[in-house]
Order: sequence, then structure tokens, then C-alpha cells
Amino acid sequence: MKNRLLKSLMTLCAVGLASPSFAGENNLQTILDAQPDEVKARYEYRHPAETIEFFGIKPGMTVVEALPGGGWYTKILLPVLGTKGKLVGADYQQALWPNFSWASPEMIEKKKTWVTDWVASAEEWRDEHSASLSAFQFGAVPKDMYGTADAVLFIRALHNMARFEEKGGFMSSAMQDAYAVLKPGGIVGIVQHEAREDRPDAWANGDAGYLKKSYIKAKMAAAGFEFVAESDINANAKDTAGEGDIVWRLPPSLSGSKDDEEKRAMMQAIGESNRMTLLFKKPVE
Repeated sequence: MKNRLLKSLMTLCAVGLASPSFAGENNLQTILDAQPDEVKARYEYRHPAETIEFFGIKPGMTVVEALPGGGWYTKILLPVLGTKGKLVGADYQQALWPNFSWASPEMIEKKKTWVTDWVASAEEWRDEHSASLSAFQFGAVPKDMYGTADAVLFIRALHNMARFEEKGGFMSSAMQDAYAVLKPGGIVGIVQHEAREDRPDAWANGDAGYLKKSYIKAKMAAAGFEFVAESDINANAKDTAGEGDIVWRLPPSLSGSKDDEEKRAMMQAIGESNRMTLLFKKPVE
């Protein structure tokens, strides 16, 4: 794995995307060491240091983070980008939310103010060494953001867009938005629960949380992106999910096994999901 990662990083250097070493207030390891224990407990599976370095994220960049949620990665990225950087949260397109059976009318209505609500809550995660904050929803990108971002990150954020693609083209639209906000030469970094290529397409459509690498590569190519590199830094060979399995059976969700000690132990022995890590680039025209 280390040899493959080294080869991928050499590829990034060749195209000018590899990150230099972090220094001073932006020291990546210092930032990671300062995170709470419950966050650090997941480094074993999320590999934030290797992932950030593989994507070439560095101080001063403008980075769009799709589906920032409770801020697991946001709280790391804010100090990594530093005072000259900008972090932009991006939520699902408003029209996607009614497709979730569990989304109440009140929740869907509240999503209309997500942009201002999320920025206000995320401000609490900033300090004097952090990047500035803004946000948008896919499908409603402010035109003044076009061509301003250095990177767009989709970290475990694509499966729900894919599962509802036929109902609203949500994944295709998000890829088009990513292309629009990026500068020429800007990158898209993807970490996604990975379905093996021999699994049924009907199962690997996002409903279970898993997508095939070939599907994502095809979608990215259709949106105009160039494939740059991939890494197995977030792979987990113990996760051999197939038809009937959902990603949420595994930690941390442990869906379906919280009250079954034997089954829960089996899921914990597997660990978090097998994930692909892919890097794409907006062509320099």
C-alpha cells in the first residue's frame, strides 16, 4: 500500500497538485493531535492525514466540502487551510430532500435556510488560525463563486445523490456544479464506500451506501473531469459487502446489531467500510 501511495503522490507532483509539508500554525499532525479522542479513534479508518495529503490540500486554498454534516472533516480543514484559506460547505440540492422517506416536512422546510444556519453553527469551530466560511446548496451555486475554488471534496457524499439520480439528476448536477466552481486545474477529491466491480449493479446504486469505482469514473468523465490518480489508503479488505448488505451495518452505525452481541462483534471486527479514494482534475483550457 505504501508503494502505491508513493507512486500516486509522485503522479500528483508531476501535475503540480501535491501538497508541500505543513509548517507553523498549519502543521497537519499538530492539528490532528489536537482533535478530541472520539475523532482520533476514527483515524484508523478515515486516515485524514494521508487523505488530505493525497488530495493536495494546503494552506491558503479555497476548498468546497460537500455534505459537511456535523463537521468531522470541517474541524480539521479549517485550521489546515489557515487564515488565508476559505472553506465552503455544500449541502444536497433542496429538491433531493423529499426523496428521503424519513425527512419530515418541517426538516425539508428548514433546509431552505441551511446555508446561513450551517455557517452560523460552523463559526463555533473556528479560531484565530482558521479559514473563513461560506456555504451553498447544490443546484443553487452563486455565480460569483464560479471559477474560485481550488478543490471540491466529496467524502462519503455521493451515494444518496446516485440513488436518486433517475429522479432528479442530482449526482450529474452536483458534478456540473463542482466543475463550475473550480478554477482551471482545480481538483475533485472523492472518498466513497466502494462496491466490488463483480457485485450486482442494482445493489450498487447507492441505496446500500456503496457505489462502483467504474460508475463514479464514468460520471466524472461525463462532467468533463480528467482522472488523475487513486489510492487504497481508505480501503478495507475485510469489508466484502454484497447484495443484502448495507454500509450502515458496520461501525459506527452498527445498524441491526446493536442488540445482538455476537453480530455486533462480527461487524466491529470488520471495521468501517471499504472506501475508494479518487482524484480528478478540471482541465486547464
